[in-house]
Amino acid sequence: MTLATHVSTATDPRARGRELGEAHRDAVRATAATYLELFAAHGADEARVRGWAERALDATAGWAPAAAAEIEGIAAGSGLPLWRVAALTARTEILAAADVTGHGECSTAVVLPGDGTAPRTVQTWDWHDVLRGAMLGRTLRPAPGRWVCTFTEAGVIGKIGVSSAGLGLHFNALKHASDTPDIGVPVHVVARRILDEADTVADAVALARSARLSASTVVTVVTRGEARCLELSPAGVGEVAPDATGFLAHTNHFLDPRLVDGERADADSTTWRRLAWLRAHRDALAAPDPTARARALHAHAADGAAVCAHPDLALAPHERWESLATVAIDVVDRSLHVAVGGPCTVGPDSWQVLRAAAPVPVHRPTATGQRSRGRNRPVRAR
Repeated sequence: MTLATHVSTATDPRARGRELGEAHRDAVRATAATYLELFAAHGADEARVRGWAERALDATAGWAPAAAAEIEGIAAGSGLPLWRVAALTARTEILAAADVTGHGECSTAVVLPGDGTAPRTVQTWDWHDVLRGAMLGRTLRPAPGRWVCTFTEAGVIGKIGVSSAGLGLHFNALKHASDTPDIGVPVHVVARRILDEADTVADAVALARSARLSASTVVTVVTRGEARCLELSPAGVGEVAPDATGFLAHTNHFLDPRLVDGERADADSTTWRRLAWLRAHRDALAAPDPTARARALHAHAADGAAVCAHPDLALAPHERWESLATVAIDVVDRSLHVAVGGPCTVGPDSWQVLRAAAPVPVHRPTATGQRSRGRNRPVRAR
């Protein structure tokens, strides 16, 4: 499977959203329909979802007006009601409001080499297998002179990514006792605004702390010489720094001492075993080659840590999890490397590379030995 991609040079957020909605209309509509089914399977009917989505859009408009305008543009371009598209970017908040539990989600590792070379990063992106077709790579220009590329879902304005400022961001889900149906700024909006605006880890921290949240997530922010896991929750933003060797890893439970008491990961979650696996494979995760780093994540349930997840097809769709993609970031090259599928499927030829830079124009060579027979008339080869 190849990752669908979209490039936009528009700096007007509404125009940028409309472009995406029109170009990926079928994918946005299919993703919105699948999420409505998932929400319903968790007991959230359409009326409740609409109310939560509208409140999320209001919170977005107050904190990140450009993001709200982009969501409005996606809705216009895809032909969907605005609340249906708003529900996509607010899907984490809606699931938290519905008090959804589950064992899946992602594993992230970062190594700062300490020699000035690029940090080595990798993560799995685990989600429901029915959303395999929703994956989308975007390259966009949030402001003149700035570029962002992000791996996300069709209709969701951002997730994992890197900016032309040399700042990368990984994304993992969390659950906390402070999560609430009093909908706040969606965590996907926080991630996207960090990519759009932050030049440093300190910038990212300041942005994250300025948002009123209603659901939890950890974003791992990386620059050439610095990295932090920012644990976002309604109770506050925790920070986790690399260890003395420059190693930083996160799965799906809180690590900041100020927030761990509110941890709501299920007792039988795989998150603790996956984190232990990452820590035990620190040397392999420091490899310069992203394929080697992906191979370090080759661990399944039978190995004692389901870092690479495969769905149990005997379960209902809303209970199934799969490592849908493997993602690495190069903040020096300003590039995002995405391999569709879990780590056990990744080889050297698996990667699609998105760069946070102006797209290179494609110059098509003109045929030789051809002569025009008139303006705007076809050329006949001799």
